[in-house]
Amino acid sequence: MYHISYSIAEVSKLIDARSFTPISNAALHTLAFDSRKLGDIHHALFFALQGRRNGHEFIAEAYDAGVRNFVVSDERFFPGKYTDANFLLVADTLQALQMLTAHHRSLFDIPVIGITGSNGKTIVKEWLYQLLAPEKNVVRSPKSYNSQIGVPLSVWAMSEEHTMAIFEAGVSRSGEMSSLEEIIKPTIGILTNIGQAHNEGFGSLEEKIAEKLKLFKDTDLFIYSPKYLQGYTGDIPGKQQFTWCWNGKADLEIIDGEISEDNKFQFLRGKYLGLDVQCLIPFTDAASVENAICCWATMLALNYSPLIADQRIEKLQPVRMRLELKTGINNCSVIDDSYSLDISSLAIALDFLKQQKQHQQRTLILSDIPEAGTDSETLYTQVAALLENKKVDRLIGIGSEIGKHAGKFGISHAFFPDTAAFLENLDELGLANESILLKGARRFEFERISKALTQKVHETVLEINLNALENNLNYYKSQLKPGVKITTMVKAFSYGSGSFEIANLLQFNKVDYLAVAFADEGVSLRSSGITLPIMVMNPDVMGFDTMIDNNLEPEIYSLRVLKDFIAVLNRKNREDYPVHIKLDTGMHRLGFVGTELEALLPALKATKVVRVKSAFSHLTSSEDPASDDFTRQQIALFKEWTSLIESAVGYPVIKHIANTSAISRWPEAQFDMVRLGIGLYGIDSVYQGKASPLETVATLKTSISQIKTLKAGETVGYNRRGVMAQDGKVATVKIGYADGYNRKLGYGTGKMMVKGKVVPTIGSICMDMCMLDITGVDAREGDEVIVFNRDISVEWIAEQLGTIPYEILTGISQRVKRVYYYE
Repeated sequence: MYHISYSIAEVSKLIDARSFTPISNAALHTLAFDSRKLGDIHHALFFALQGRRNGHEFIAEAYDAGVRNFVVSDERFFPGKYTDANFLLVADTLQALQMLTAHHRSLFDIPVIGITGSNGKTIVKEWLYQLLAPEKNVVRSPKSYNSQIGVPLSVWAMSEEHTMAIFEAGVSRSGEMSSLEEIIKPTIGILTNIGQAHNEGFGSLEEKIAEKLKLFKDTDLFIYSPKYLQGYTGDIPGKQQFTWCWNGKADLEIIDGEISEDNKFQFLRGKYLGLDVQCLIPFTDAASVENAICCWATMLALNYSPLIADQRIEKLQPVRMRLELKTGINNCSVIDDSYSLDISSLAIALDFLKQQKQHQQRTLILSDIPEAGTDSETLYTQVAALLENKKVDRLIGIGSEIGKHAGKFGISHAFFPDTAAFLENLDELGLANESILLKGARRFEFERISKALTQKVHETVLEINLNALENNLNYYKSQLKPGVKITTMVKAFSYGSGSFEIANLLQFNKVDYLAVAFADEGVSLRSSGITLPIMVMNPDVMGFDTMIDNNLEPEIYSLRVLKDFIAVLNRKNREDYPVHIKLDTGMHRLGFVGTELEALLPALKATKVVRVKSAFSHLTSSEDPASDDFTRQQIALFKEWTSLIESAVGYPVIKHIANTSAISRWPEAQFDMVRLGIGLYGIDSVYQGKASPLETVATLKTSISQIKTLKAGETVGYNRRGVMAQDGKVATVKIGYADGYNRKLGYGTGKMMVKGKVVPTIGSICMDMCMLDITGVDAREGDEVIVFNRDISVEWIAEQLGTIPYEILTGISQRVKRVYYYE
């Protein structure tokens, strides 16, 4: 499926640009805005968007990658050296992107479903795709592309083969929806659940609803539940409306429902057009049931028979909205993104594969792509070009169709007729020391491949939300003054969260420095393909040779360390080696105090072996208002001492003293660089007791091994110290103090979440397990248990133990599997 092409002249006219076009015949059908995620570069149009980072700063990077067509809003960024490139100058590059894609949308006269709401947009979109695909060739938003940038990219994927489109739109403040409506122009509108998300961007609930309803101002059909519009007094959009609700007057009235004995289905009965109707939903949680009813209403509103709607909804498949990165067998990294498969989602997943630097080899395991309406020849030609653009080294194809096109793939490849054949020949494939992406259509059961390739470890898992981590990084970046650099702390296994997995993301997001505690941590990152500058905060003389061999930069905190390091550099005939001078302005842990500068300054001035890359110190209490006077004193000393260092060495050095809490609380302490630590993982004591802009990164999960029914007075655990206060149930779960769950959290001090309810521990914490009092909770063996997340926070657990969140996170045992996911 190839996209409609536009000439550079057409684009210039459509976006009202001033054109600098030495090449008049450029054919454009790919949109780009991120220089790290380029594909189809010869037909790409790069928009230099203004956001947290100025997209104009990455024009050179995109040009070096081969892009020759740009939309810009600042002509200073295209000097004479780009003589063979097209530049279109506009007032606003985001507006230009939206104008171009709005025109593209206008070329198609097909049903377009627009979905908005606070929750459920993506699930409803994916389920409608499953339900409508038998008759329609549907183009839809990839993943949750519903923003001011995501919507244009989604609509741009429309092509002549499609007979229906489904796009979601998300807004976080008033004034955003009108531009998305101009792009989507939905003929059918669906409103999903209105919840609490993004409330801070609206003055009231009515304002929030009114903003979302702007998407549907010209729709022919609007599908909604009246309960979502409670409190709204404005006009309801749509030439026609179709409503649904529980036990109330509506086009689809849900009368009652019951859950199957095996807890796998929700059976609903209702009234539609005066008829008794029913629907069997293959989920029982409230959110899934509500989303499924929304889909049921949509099918009926689109004139599907109640019987067909019921038959298809019964077969709905769960939607995994996240790509997972897991530790694989034979030192592999396994990226599991097999919940859906089309060209758009494949391109997104390949960008994540390309981001992985821990292995030189990148392998894609890909099934047949179920892309209705596109001929196989065109489809796999496009796939082959995509794999070449994304630097994939090996393809393993699974399915009868992809194997027919082996000749199109100019990389190492192997093909199997089905998943069973692949698994039978797994040992012969020699998968080792590589990053492997799994992308398979549902019928190929790629979960079997994931299970075979994933390292078998302890069932308790620590899930790391890479989206949240990236959002937290961007939040702190937004707090920085122009030009201030950022060092991210990845010591102590990235606060328990991982090593190269975190560093890869930080490198991809172009932080300036990484900081580790010991040389071996830095060596591990280097061996995993991390090329960023790495500062070693606690260097040891025995590791100096290794540090130098791996281009690791030491903290120098005493004359002894300086002399020892210079001696090793002299022996290795090295000069101008970067070092970081630690100043002790009040922490009194490591670093030069003021009286030691008299010896340090001439030593630095006299040597050519080292070059002072930075000088830094550590604030003791940046989050504590009671210590603000001391913090000011530290900042003043730091200014004075770094000025002396720069005078002595005769060149400027990077100055940094601000830790996580100081970034926003002490902007005057940002200097040239800041050091972001635990805030990256969603914890900043500045926000203790008040709303935080940060997102929770880590969720610790386990599961129930066994459930026992006990009488009041019966005892639980060692020494019979856990006593049942009443008749009830106890669940034994798979986590103990060997996993990092502190023994002091026993006897009801600790809390976990089972089936959405917070329950206490009972009895003592054992080495590999502990017990919970789940009296009154409808739980079953094998059910998931949340140890900590946003609701049962790491901060709360630390408070129960009289410690700090750092200890909780870094104390999670390495036997607990880390799973990284990206939504």
